[in-house]
Amino acid sequence: MTAVAMPSAARIGLSRGGLELRTFLQEPQAVVFTVAMPVILLLIFGTIFKGEVGSTGVDFRQYFAAGIIASGIMSTTFVSLGVAITQERDDGTLKRLYGTPMPRSSYFIGKAIAALVLSLLETVVLFVLGHLLFGLEAPKTPERWLTFAWVFVAGVTVCTLLGIAVSSVPRSGRSAAAVLNVPYLVLQFISGVYFTFGALPSGVQQAGALFPLKWISQGLRSALLPDTLLAAEPAHSWEHGRTGLVLAAWGVAGLVLCLTTFRWKRRDG
Repeated sequence: MTAVAMPSAARIGLSRGGLELRTFLQEPQAVVFTVAMPVILLLIFGTIFKGEVGSTGVDFRQYFAAGIIASGIMSTTFVSLGVAITQERDDGTLKRLYGTPMPRSSYFIGKAIAALVLSLLETVVLFVLGHLLFGLEAPKTPERWLTFAWVFVAGVTVCTLLGIAVSSVPRSGRSAAAVLNVPYLVLQFISGVYFTFGALPSGVQQAGALFPLKWISQGLRSALLPDTLLAAEPAHSWEHGRTGLVLAAWGVAGLVLCLTTFRWKRRDG
C-alpha cells in the first residue's frame, strides 16, 4: 500500500486557526468579555473623560483610544488564550490532542493565528470608533505606518506567548478568568491606558515600565498621535529603541516559559 503523506504542521495549524476562530465566535460570553469589553470601555470612558493632555493640544480621548487599542490586543491574546487553554486542559481536550498524530506545533500555530486575527479585528473596530467619535487619525506617514505595524505585531507576539505560558497558572478552568483578569486590570491602570502615564506617581511609572503593555501603548501613541504629545511623555521621546528591546526581552522570556512550563494534562492527571 502507498503511504499517505501527512499534511505539514503549518497547514494543519492554519486549519486549526480557522477552527479556533469559529469555536470562539460561537461562544457569546467569550466574545463579550474578550472582544466587546474594550469597545464598551472606550465608549464609556470616552464620554466621561474630556479635556486636553497638558498643553499638548491632544484630546485625552484620543490618548485613551490609543491606549485601549493596546489593551484590546492584550485582551484577545494574553487573557483569551490563557483562559481558553486552561479550560481545554481542564476538560481533557489537550490530553486528547496530545494522543493524536497532529504535530504539537500545529496546536500553537492555530492559537497564534486566531489571536492575530482577533487582535486585528479588535484593533480595526476600536480605531474606527476612535476616529468617528474622538477624531483619532490614522498614521500620516509611511514611517508612522511602519511603527504601527511593528508595534502591533510585536505586541501580539509577546502577549500570545505570555498567554500560552500563563495558562499553566490557574488550577482550573473555572478560576482562569478571575486569575488572569487581575493582572490584566492592574496593568491597564499602571501602563497609561486610563490615565496619562506621565501623570502617574514615579513608583507606579517604574512598575508599569517593567511590563509590555506600557510599551505597546506608548508605541501605538507614537504612530497615532502628534509629536506635540512628547511634552507629556516622561522621557520626552517615543523611545522606539527601548520599546523594541523591552518587547523582545518579554518575547524571549515568554518563549522560554512556554517551553518549560506548558502542560498537556491537568495537575491531577
